[in-house]
Amino acid sequence: MNDVVDASVYIRYLAQRWRFTALSCLVALAIAGIVSFAAQRQYTATARLFIESPAGSDPRAAMAVSPIYLESLKTYEQFAASDSLFQNAAGRFQLQKNQPIETLKKRVLRVGIVRNTRILEISATLPEPRKAQALAQYIAEQTVALNRSLAGKGAGELLAGIEQQAADARAQLERDDAALARLRSEDPVETLQSSINDLAGVRSKLLEQFANTRLELADAGEREKQSSSTEAELLRKEKSNAAVRLGEVEKQLADLDRQIAEQQKLLGARAARRDQLEASRKADQNGLAALETRLRDARNDLPYLGERLTIIDPGVVPERPSSPNIQLNLLAAALLGILFPLVYLALALNVQQSRASGDVIRALARSAHEREP
Repeated sequence: MNDVVDASVYIRYLAQRWRFTALSCLVALAIAGIVSFAAQRQYTATARLFIESPAGSDPRAAMAVSPIYLESLKTYEQFAASDSLFQNAAGRFQLQKNQPIETLKKRVLRVGIVRNTRILEISATLPEPRKAQALAQYIAEQTVALNRSLAGKGAGELLAGIEQQAADARAQLERDDAALARLRSEDPVETLQSSINDLAGVRSKLLEQFANTRLELADAGEREKQSSSTEAELLRKEKSNAAVRLGEVEKQLADLDRQIAEQQKLLGARAARRDQLEASRKADQNGLAALETRLRDARNDLPYLGERLTIIDPGVVPERPSSPNIQLNLLAAALLGILFPLVYLALALNVQQSRASGDVIRALARSAHEREP
């Protein structure tokens, strides 16, 4: 019941002092209006960039954008909000007038990714609407150029690395060809093989001669047993001559075997060296083919490396100022103009009631004191 009585008393108290409330509202509206109309008009222009996924990626993966991927796109906010880029823009549009570049940037530029999208917004706020639009468009264009430059630099370094590897592989293949040609010229396998074949033919004839000589010795020995003394003497001379020839043939065969063994050993070493060089050349040739394929693929994939920035909205020249917001300022002033007297009168009523209660208590105390004998 006390709350109802207090509320009703408070409402009557407010009603009796409505002029104070009205005056407070009028004063607040007047101050807000004067400040709003006196404040310098600021115009905000906004340019928008679309961050395209790499063209070579799976379209289904591009549709299923993860929060982690969206978070990674904030990197491009740093491109647009670069201090050096804004400093160049400030010099280009003559924005810096005896104030720190950090303060100017904080007041003029606002960059951000639209929530859950791949759209980058760049907003510029200036007193001149055309200059604000030009500044937003310039920063958007420079952001696109910076991203393209970084992507091109990275791709160029990648291509340069692969091209250098391919050049080294070509040089190595040329060295292999030169070594193989030099080996074929200086250490020919065919000539050595032909010489071995010739020696093998001579050895075959000597073996035949050796066999014939042995038969001749055996035949002379048989005839010697059955011959007279005169014939036996002739046959012994014949056997002696055959033995001499057989020894010479044996020496020739031993010498031929030694030559053939040496040449076969040399032939094996040359063949092994040639096989080694040919295997190395084939491996280098396969490596060069793989590098050329990789280089061709890298050149084909060059336009699709990394995200691409595209200006989808360069912004328009704003026709209405973004600040001051006169309607919002007047509304806030009206609310404050009403709130202030409400609080002030509530406090004043509380003070009056406290004083009245104190007077009543003091009067009762005085009366009780007077009635005492």
